Amino acid sequence: QVQLIESGGGLVQAGGSLRLSCAASGRTFSLYTVAMAWFRQAPGREREFVADITRSHGITYYADSVKGRFTISRDNAKNTVYLQMNSLKPEDTAVYYCAARPPGAVAGGSQYDYWGQGTQVTVSS
Repeated sequence: QVQLIESGGGLVQAGGSLRLSCAASGRTFSLYTVAMAWFRQAPGREREFVADITRSHGITYYADSVKGRFTISRDNAKNTVYLQMNSLKPEDTAVYYCAARPPGAVAGGSQYDYWGQGTQVTVSS
């Protein structure tokens, strides 16, 4: 059984920062074998891609809406992925999910096999 557990969400004022973490666990699961990503879903909207990072070289991909403000990183030894969010805006308010995909799948696509339960981020104006 693979588990992805997000943490670090909360309430922050516009312009502030938050750091999300996603801890992965499972008997045979290792971050060395998958690429990881963050998605988000705001009320009444579809889930959208935020950022992705490959398993070995740490190549990153970002949605245009977060480029220059958010940074995805990973610590494979700790089986943990992070999302540093700076210069937060009210439109960043959403539930943030981490997810894992096979290395050959397209970043930001539909082939994410494992998902966390989400953590709420609320940005006040």
